[in-house]
Amino acid sequence: MTTTGHPAPTSHAQGFKGNDKLLLGIVLGVLTFWMFAGTVGTVARSILTDINGGPIDEVTNPLVTLDQMNLAVSITALFSGLFIVFMGGLADRIGRVRIALVGNGLGILGSLLIIFANGGAALPLLLTGRAVQGLSAACIMPATMALVKTYWDGAARQRAVSMWSIGSWGGSGLAALFGGLLASSFNWRVIFYVSIAVSAIAITLLWGTPESRAPGGARGRFDVGGLAIFMVSVLALMVVLIFGRQLGWGSALTLVLAAVAVAGGVVFYFYERGRTAPFIDFALFRNTTFTGATISNFVLNGTIGLLIVSQQMLQIARPELFDPWKAGLLTIGYAVAIIGFIRVGEKLLRRFGPRKPMLWGASIVALSSLLLMPTHLLVGPYTVLAVIAYTLFGVGLAFYATPSTDAALANLPPAEAGAGAGIYKMASSLGSAIGAALSLTIFSSFLGSGVTIVGELLHTQGIQTNEAVRQAGLVTFLFNLVLALIAIISILTTIPKGRKYDTG
Repeated sequence: MTTTGHPAPTSHAQGFKGNDKLLLGIVLGVLTFWMFAGTVGTVARSILTDINGGPIDEVTNPLVTLDQMNLAVSITALFSGLFIVFMGGLADRIGRVRIALVGNGLGILGSLLIIFANGGAALPLLLTGRAVQGLSAACIMPATMALVKTYWDGAARQRAVSMWSIGSWGGSGLAALFGGLLASSFNWRVIFYVSIAVSAIAITLLWGTPESRAPGGARGRFDVGGLAIFMVSVLALMVVLIFGRQLGWGSALTLVLAAVAVAGGVVFYFYERGRTAPFIDFALFRNTTFTGATISNFVLNGTIGLLIVSQQMLQIARPELFDPWKAGLLTIGYAVAIIGFIRVGEKLLRRFGPRKPMLWGASIVALSSLLLMPTHLLVGPYTVLAVIAYTLFGVGLAFYATPSTDAALANLPPAEAGAGAGIYKMASSLGSAIGAALSLTIFSSFLGSGVTIVGELLHTQGIQTNEAVRQAGLVTFLFNLVLALIAIISILTTIPKGRKYDTG
C-alpha cells in the first residue's frame, strides 16, 4: 500500500488540466495490482486444486507444489518492490503516460500467462505471469501518482490523490472478497479475464493524454549495477525463505543461497556508498525519523501474511464451511474500515502529529493478531473473532498510513523528497513480499504435524482432525504479532513527539 512524497517540478503540456476521464483510467490501472493481482493469496488453494486436478494433499506428483504456490503469491509484490524505483525514474525520463500505458500492457500480458497456466507449463507460466504483474505495478504506481501531482492542483489534486488512494487501499481491502466471489461462483481464471478488460479500459482512457516528464529529461545515469546486486541478494533471500524447508535448512544449496543473500547485502551497501547517484541513497537514513517510519512501514506491510494465512487456514480446516467466497466474506469489515478510516488518519495527523496515530495504528494491528490467535476455539466463536480482527486490521493500517508517509517525507529537503519517496514505496512492496513469504513458510511448515507445545498448552475444541492446521495458523499469527511489536518499537524510538522532526 504505497504512497509518494512531494511533487517535483515537471515538464508537461501547457494548459492541460486533469479530468475525470484521465482519473478513472489512473484508478483502474491501480486496481489491476491491488484488487486483481492481490486476490491470489485468497484463491491459492483453488488454483492449486484446479492445476493439479485435485487437492494438494491428495495428489501424488503435483504440477505445482505448495511451496511453489507460496512463491507465486509473494513474487508479484517482490518484483514491484525491486523495480518501482527504476520504473519511476524511467517515467521521469521518457514520460509518465508512456510508462503507465506500458504498465497496463504488462498487466494484460501477466494475466494472459496466468490464465494459460496449465499442464506441464503451469508452473513457469504462473510464476512468469505473477512476476510480470509485479513489473506492471512498478510501472503504474509511480507514473500515475506523478500524473496526479502534475495535472491536478489545489482541492482538485486532493480529490485525485484520495481517489488514487481508494484505488490502492480500497482495492486491497476488496481483493479477498472479489477474488473469493469469482473463484467460487465461476472459476479463478475469470479474475484475470476481468483484469484484462479493466486494463484495456484503462489504456483507452489514458490514451491521448499529453505527456509529462521531469524537467531536462534524465538526471544522470540510473544505477543499474546497484539494482542488479540488490535483485540477486533479495531473490536469493526469497528462495531461502520459501524453499528452505523443502531443500533442507542445512543443505548445501540453502547455505550457498543464504551466503549469497548476506554477501550481496554487504557488497550492495559498500557499492552504493561510492555512487554519486545510487539506487538507494543510504545518506537518507541519517535522518532517524525517515529511518523509523520506513522500517515500521516495511514491517507493518509484512503483516499482510495475517490476511493471507487466515483465509487459507479457514478453507483448509473447514472446507465444507469456507470456500474462497465465504472466507473472503469475513473480510468485508477490513475493506470498509480501510476505506472509511484513511481520512481519519489524516485528521489524527493534523491534530496530534505523526507519532501517536502511527502508534495507535500499529497497536491495533497487534490487537488484530491477538484476536486471530485462539484457533483452538470452536468455529462459531472463532468466526466472530475473525470478523472483528479483520475490521481492526483495516482500522490500524488506515490510522498508520498517512501519518507514516508524512513522518517519512515531510521533513526531508525538497531535493531528497523524490529519492525518499522511492525508498519508502519500495519498503512497502518488499515488506509485503517478504512478510507474506515468511508467514506462508511458517504456516506450511507446521501443516503436517502441528506444534507439540501448543497442543500441550491449549486444548483444541471441536474437530480434532484439523488440529495441526489450526496450530500452524496460531504460530503464524504469533509471528505477525511480533512484526507489529517491532513496528511499535521502531516508532517509539525514532518518531519525535508532537510535530517536531529530525532534520539531521
